[in-house]
Amino acid sequence: MTEQDAVACSESSRMNSPRTHRIPNLLWKEVWLRYWFDIVLLFAIVLAKLAPDIARNGGILRGEVTIGYGAVFIIFLGSGLSMQTKELIKNILHWRAHVTVFILQFVITSAIIYIFANIIYRMQNPIISKWMLVGLIVTGCCPTTVSSNVVMTRNADGNVLLTLCEVFIGNLSGAVITPLLVQLLFRGDWAWANPANGSSVYSVFRNVMKQNLITVVLPLTIGQAIQNTNPEETKWFVRKFRVNIVGSVMLLMIMFSSFSTAFYQGSFEVATKKSILFLCVFNCFIYILFTVVCFIMARPIFIKCLFQKVPDDSTPKSYNFFYKVLRPFYYNRADTVSIMLCGGAKTAALGVSLITSQYGVNNPHLGELLVPLVLYQALQVITAGLLTPLMKHWVHSDTDFYLPREQLLDEEHTSDIYNSFSDNNNNTYNYS
Repeated sequence: MTEQDAVACSESSRMNSPRTHRIPNLLWKEVWLRYWFDIVLLFAIVLAKLAPDIARNGGILRGEVTIGYGAVFIIFLGSGLSMQTKELIKNILHWRAHVTVFILQFVITSAIIYIFANIIYRMQNPIISKWMLVGLIVTGCCPTTVSSNVVMTRNADGNVLLTLCEVFIGNLSGAVITPLLVQLLFRGDWAWANPANGSSVYSVFRNVMKQNLITVVLPLTIGQAIQNTNPEETKWFVRKFRVNIVGSVMLLMIMFSSFSTAFYQGSFEVATKKSILFLCVFNCFIYILFTVVCFIMARPIFIKCLFQKVPDDSTPKSYNFFYKVLRPFYYNRADTVSIMLCGGAKTAALGVSLITSQYGVNNPHLGELLVPLVLYQALQVITAGLLTPLMKHWVHSDTDFYLPREQLLDEEHTSDIYNSFSDNNNNTYNYS
């Protein structure tokens, strides 16, 4: 063997050694597979800034139709194909969770943001304008978001069926309650921000009802019908076309469209860099605070302390009664994940409709009103995406967590979405 052959052989061995491929493999497994959603979302925001005409409302893709309706339709069609009808009905009747999420999204979260907005307003902080504070308050009055909640709950192995119920109930009731909350909160020192346009409430409710029927009820019904009539073919379809990952991609399209519209309307041009930075930090803080509050509400420690013993013949009737009534308010881990994601999230769709209808599309402060809402939508998705692995680990660390094989639509998927780009949520959970 010549010296050149020896050098070539040595170089070939070096290139094929495991050490050579360590860095690309590390980047793929530890960076891309874990944070691909956030990476693509940041890229989508940059693209929306550079080319807002692509996906904005009324743009090249007609974002208000193809994405606002089409992408959401696909997300809920995938949910309909993946969920069992029996379990869906059981979660529809889960009234305690509905009450808890309702209180969180319309009472507690709106009150928290209102308190913080009042503190900032009285400080006369020049960094953030008073109309941006109004936008924050309106954001706090909005119901939970639709698409991202379903996607994030699925990624965290939470109770997706319960999330489906909460987003539907929340958005229907929010079409009426949110305008009423706005009228209630904008009094006294905030009277100057009251739109005083109650006539627009009906049109907002009509639009929300129409969108929910088309993008939530219809695809769920179609998916359930297909699944119950062709169960084996549905299993193959869900597995073959990675329905869960498709849902995440559709959510990215929704965010891309929202930012494209915001950039096209010049919403961010009215805000200074300091204002945007302040809103980003504040929104991240408030979303994490909401998540903690939702966790406390979903698993009240006093209920666990008061009702440690399972009722039997030796326990008083009063204990048995209160155990039956109150103990279910200490939710299992899967339901808790759903409540944490639904309780603190806020929809931009209803918020934008409400602001434009009540304040007017020609309002000179429209951009300032919309900036907090658009930023909160993006930051809640990013923050939730970072929290879902922790939630998933917590759910799986439950000693009562198990996966009944007969309820899985995709038995070949692993439970780690970052390794397999797929997931399954037709799980059964017990209280712990």
